[in-house]
Amino acid sequence: MDARHKAGHDDFNERTRPARRLDETMGFKCGIVGLPNVGKSTLFNALTETAAAQAANYPFCTIEPNVGEVAVPDPRLDKLAAIAKSGQIIPTRLTFVDIAGLVRGASKGEGLGNQFLANIREVDAIAHVVRCFEDSDITHVEGKIAPLADIETIETELMLADLDSLEKRVDNLTKKAKGNDKDAKEQLDLVNRTLVLLREGQPARLVERKAEEERAFGMLGLLSSKPVLYVCNVEESSAATGNAFSKAVQEQAAKEGAVAVVISAKIESEIATISREERADFLETLGLEEAGLDRLIRAGYTLLDLITYFTVGPKEARAWTIYRGTKAPGAAGVIHTDFEKGFIRAETIAYEDYVALGGEAGARDAGKLRLEGKEYVVADGDVMHFRFNT
Repeated sequence: MDARHKAGHDDFNERTRPARRLDETMGFKCGIVGLPNVGKSTLFNALTETAAAQAANYPFCTIEPNVGEVAVPDPRLDKLAAIAKSGQIIPTRLTFVDIAGLVRGASKGEGLGNQFLANIREVDAIAHVVRCFEDSDITHVEGKIAPLADIETIETELMLADLDSLEKRVDNLTKKAKGNDKDAKEQLDLVNRTLVLLREGQPARLVERKAEEERAFGMLGLLSSKPVLYVCNVEESSAATGNAFSKAVQEQAAKEGAVAVVISAKIESEIATISREERADFLETLGLEEAGLDRLIRAGYTLLDLITYFTVGPKEARAWTIYRGTKAPGAAGVIHTDFEKGFIRAETIAYEDYVALGGEAGARDAGKLRLEGKEYVVADGDVMHFRFNT
């Protein structure tokens, strides 16, 4: 189903869709960080090679020096396109940003510290590349392979920067709170609760807070509040099973409620340069079911708590990214702000029903096409058709 407006039910097409990039409009950015010599650049280069290869198949694949915009793998999109005989397939995207390198003391301006911290503030999540391989030819900045210590180094720098930032705000907020400034009182309470955790060596993301405090908490701009995805960079022989280093990281991630993915950056850089036809055979020889980058991209998507809905028609089958819990008008607004402003209703078919019943007509005949209003919370996989007033 495609998106149309009420008057005349014109097809939603290239003319009605604004040329807006996902990373500019929605800001779904995952920053890649890591200590020197952990494989961060190799991994990012593999991502950008992948993005460059995708450019031949998908429009709007833009690459900047430190930005790789990659398609989120989703086999559902191909199925929908086949049923609707769509002329074009446009997947949803996730943006990876290569963050300037970090060294111990970055919070005090060591190395590229200030640049690193500024770049971190602009992303929604952190993909922390951790060295989980031995190689005598590649020195480790700390002199030994110790992934948990590496994690602690970066986390400590982020927490120290947050601690410094919050401590500088306390006096001003205290003065305002004494003057009966309600917002200042609420913010001061949030700041003080966060400071307690930071001083105990706990990241800001662990602060217990109510749903109504999320907006104020987000406005604090805390580096250690970002959700974290650990990327265990292993040697080629451990790509399928991991190793002792990566298992330690996975255990640590489980304790934190974070996510860990095992990848061989070296293998990924090789995969990125071969055709999709050759890729399956190459992966099979390594005992891998899929490229590690595909798992990384999906993990980043999950980490940010994003879901996908689809618009499907003869011209294109397209995946759209929204946060879980988004209501129908907000989902429509991802396509165009006019769709949200003039939202009337959303004709909705669950992905499973669309496939099982052979498309929109079959779903409609079987009574599986639902009319949803402004309070409808979009589900992952919904195939949607928006009606709106212009």
